[in-house]
Amino acid sequence: MQKASRQMMSMLWITLPYSAFLSFVLGHVWRYRHDRFSWFGNREETDPGQRFGTTALRVGIGVLIAARVTELLVSGPHGHPDGPLYVALAVVEIGALVAAAVGAVLLFVPDIIGGSARPVISPFDRITFPLMVTALLSWVAIKFDPNSTEGGYRTAETLFVWFRSLFSLHPQPDVMVHAPLIYQARGLILVVFIAIWPYTRLAGVMADPICRALLRIKTEPAPESPRMLAAG
Repeated sequence: MQKASRQMMSMLWITLPYSAFLSFVLGHVWRYRHDRFSWFGNREETDPGQRFGTTALRVGIGVLIAARVTELLVSGPHGHPDGPLYVALAVVEIGALVAAAVGAVLLFVPDIIGGSARPVISPFDRITFPLMVTALLSWVAIKFDPNSTEGGYRTAETLFVWFRSLFSLHPQPDVMVHAPLIYQARGLILVVFIAIWPYTRLAGVMADPICRALLRIKTEPAPESPRMLAAG
């Protein structure tokens, strides 16, 4: 019975992330067709605080993802990156978290408190800010876990091993089945974030400028060749 329960839990740590990845991809296709990733009707009428919050959140999330991916790639199986690199990544992550937190407050809290004149993309928008707060608290908990010492870095031994394995032909869900509760909670929070991301304002924060840049490139007239100019 216990063995069957462990096998079920192992399958859960495979099914959930792959389902979240599928939701992430299909959701972005839906959002592009729905509103081209923009929830603001008229950008000129957008509250200045929310425009600043959008920029701060965009920069904070982008830098944070870059720092976490770097740590994910350079961490050893049982330890964090060596000396100065680890300190630099920690400083960058803290700065990015501050920027993202300020941006999230300016972007989400006014509509949560006073209501929004613009229709929200979906009910997921209403849980995004609380979920971000939970993600921040879980990050603090695992970052300063007293059981993660120089002899063993639990994030590398659990979350990093599991997440890297999802992109291989040999997923390793067992490391999460036996991981401490806070690391399991952190993993589930990340999975939920990936799954709902396209259906919230966060998708527009990151993808909207990319879409606008691509549309601008498409609409720009092609430069005339020297032969055409000479013929003219």
